[in-house]
Amino acid sequence: MKGKKIAIIGGGNIGISIAQGLVQAGLFKPGDVTLTRRKIHLLSMLSKEGFRVHDDNQQAVKDADFVILAVKPKQLKDVFSGIRSVLNAKKHILISVVTGMRLSDMEDWSGKKMPIFRAMPNTAIAVRQSMTCLASKNATQAQAKEVQHLFSELGLAIFIEEELMEAATVLGACGIAYSLRFIRAASQGGIEIGFDANTAQLIAAQTVKGAAALLLQEGRHPEEEIDKVTTPQGCTIAGLNEMEHQGFSSALIKGVLSSYRKIEKIV
Repeated sequence: MKGKKIAIIGGGNIGISIAQGLVQAGLFKPGDVTLTRRKIHLLSMLSKEGFRVHDDNQQAVKDADFVILAVKPKQLKDVFSGIRSVLNAKKHILISVVTGMRLSDMEDWSGKKMPIFRAMPNTAIAVRQSMTCLASKNATQAQAKEVQHLFSELGLAIFIEEELMEAATVLGACGIAYSLRFIRAASQGGIEIGFDANTAQLIAAQTVKGAAALLLQEGRHPEEEIDKVTTPQGCTIAGLNEMEHQGFSSALIKGVLSSYRKIEKIV
C-alpha cells in the first residue's frame, strides 16, 4: 500500500489490532496510520510506537485513503454525521467492522455513492490469524482486490453475500469462543489423565492448530482426517463415539443456531 494512508475511527481493541497488524505486515508505516478516540490518553502507547493519534475524526479522514470504522454500532450514525462533509467518493474507501450495520444504511449516511465495505473479522486479528468475511457496494474489482489484500495480511479474507454477514459473525467471530471452549474442555480432560494444566493446554491448543492446518493447507475434509486416526477397536473411535452419545455434534450445531437466532433479533 505504498504511499497510501489509513484512518481508523475508533481506537478500541479491534481498531488497535488492525493498526498494529497492518504495520507488522509491512503494508503501512506507523506514521501513515491514524487512530482516533475520544479518550485519547488511552492511545498514548501507540503514539510512542509512531502511530498518529488524536480525537479529530474529520482531520483523520481528510488525510486518509482508507477509512476504517471501528466504533460501537450505536455510535456509527453520529460518526457519519461528523465526517460526511469531508468524505470524497473519488478518494476514500470506507470499511466498516461494525456488527450489524448494512451497506445501504452507510451509503445513506455518507450522502454519496462511494465504495463501502463491510468486514467481519474475529479477535484472532490481534495475532494476524483472523477469519474475515467481506461484502461491498459501489466498489470496483480493483478496490475489492485491494481491500481483500489488506485483510489477507491479517489472516484469511473472503467475499460473501451481505445477507450472510450475520451468519459469518456467528461462525467466524463467535466461533472463536466455541473453539476456545473446546480447547478448555480438552485441557481439563488432559489434567484428569495426568498432565499439569499448562502442558494440557499447550497440547490441546497445538493439536487444534494442527487439525485446522490439515484442512486449510491440504484442502482435506474433516472426516477424511478422522478416518486416518480411528483404527478398528481403537481408543480414538471409543472416545468419539462416547462424545456423540453425549450429544457433542448436536450441542455444537444447536449452539451455532442459538447464536444465530439471537443475532437475528438484535440486527
